[in-house]
Amino acid sequence: MQHILIIGAGKSASSLISYLLKKSETENFCVTIGDLSLETIQIILNNHLNGKAILLNIFDENQLISAIENADVVISMLPARFHMLVAIKCLNLNKHLVTASYVSNEMKALHKKVKAKGLVFMNEIGLDPGIDHMSAMKIIDEIRDSGGKMLLFESFCGGLVAPESDDNLWNYKFTWNPRNVVLAGQGGTAKFIQEGKYKYIPYHKLFRRTEIFKIDEYGKFEAYPNRDSLKYIKEYGLEDVLTLYRGTIRRVGFSKAWNVFVQLGMTDDSYTVDDSETMSYRDFTNSFLAYNPNDSVELKLRHYLKIDQDDIIWEKLLELDIFNPTKVVGLKNATPAQILQKILQDKWTLKKEDKDMIVMQHLFGFEKDGKKQQIKSSMVCVGDDQTYTAMAKTVGLPVGIAALKILKGEINSPGVQIPTKKDIYEPILEELTKNGIIFKEKYVQYFGYNPEQIHG
Repeated sequence: MQHILIIGAGKSASSLISYLLKKSETENFCVTIGDLSLETIQIILNNHLNGKAILLNIFDENQLISAIENADVVISMLPARFHMLVAIKCLNLNKHLVTASYVSNEMKALHKKVKAKGLVFMNEIGLDPGIDHMSAMKIIDEIRDSGGKMLLFESFCGGLVAPESDDNLWNYKFTWNPRNVVLAGQGGTAKFIQEGKYKYIPYHKLFRRTEIFKIDEYGKFEAYPNRDSLKYIKEYGLEDVLTLYRGTIRRVGFSKAWNVFVQLGMTDDSYTVDDSETMSYRDFTNSFLAYNPNDSVELKLRHYLKIDQDDIIWEKLLELDIFNPTKVVGLKNATPAQILQKILQDKWTLKKEDKDMIVMQHLFGFEKDGKKQQIKSSMVCVGDDQTYTAMAKTVGLPVGIAALKILKGEINSPGVQIPTKKDIYEPILEELTKNGIIFKEKYVQYFGYNPEQIHG
């Protein structure tokens, strides 16, 4: 019997495990999940005959080798920085590998060796990156095949709270790793192209340069630019495109309020705060403000950032309890970003009955027969509960589908790769549609063009 190994069973693994277990009943393979904690895995496995949980410490070389040796395809759901530990072992042991993470330079460097061994190392096959690549390339290829020339590509994606569970002024709750949310946008200047002009936004200005757009039935959203949209010029074959922009989605007003933390310095992860363990939330906030024996912390912050008392941003800050003198950080040698994360988790953690929501939208501008036209492609996915979230579904399902197709030999082109080729993205998108991840496409400008022509 063939064997798929999943390493790491975090929040995004629930739908992946369930999908593969269900498929194992008809496709005749087994699934092993390795993690440091087995409690959650056992609940999801529910004594399934084709599923097994094992304790796995990736830093124990013998354990890692033993687990990978018994597999045909390995799925790494670990944090991105640990993928190379798994990748090297997969290469040495001649095993296929699947990850949902961006391809690192170290992973790219393995390409020739991976290809020489006939192995598939599929990366960027989650949500973003992943579903974004596949759904975008589907339309881009259709436009090209119909004789159109791409002029514009904009892509937005975000993990949000579903409307029925939206009960805070920020219209936001954590649906994935909170640390990544706090550190979003750091590590490089945002780069993109607008109307043929290269644009650059440094981190300290990032959250004040947003795009506003609508999703049918769900209202208005905003997006701030991702770090480097330019790298997709080559990946998507968009060398002649005039506009290329990728952004992260939030509800309108989030970014302007989040900018308060950026300007104060609360998102900094480069140093530790003295006495952070015993520091109150109020003391933490005050530590970023000038000394003034006569003004309160609240007044100092409002004056410093020019926030009026009747501004909704002020209400959002009060809602987070950042001025509370009795709540204690309780984290030893913590960075400002870690402390901010702790404060936010008090308020933004999904409750048991809460549902999350994934929103993705692409805009394609192109010219055909001398006429400029646009297509809008949108996807909204709402989670079931705190375990089977929309985030787990949209990250885990494409990973599971790709792993199964590699196992069956349906994806067999070797090397380190991402899912931008038609023979890869087409069957995966079809399977995603069967599982409720559906894109709705419409022309937002017609110019006398027949929409059916582009789809043959």
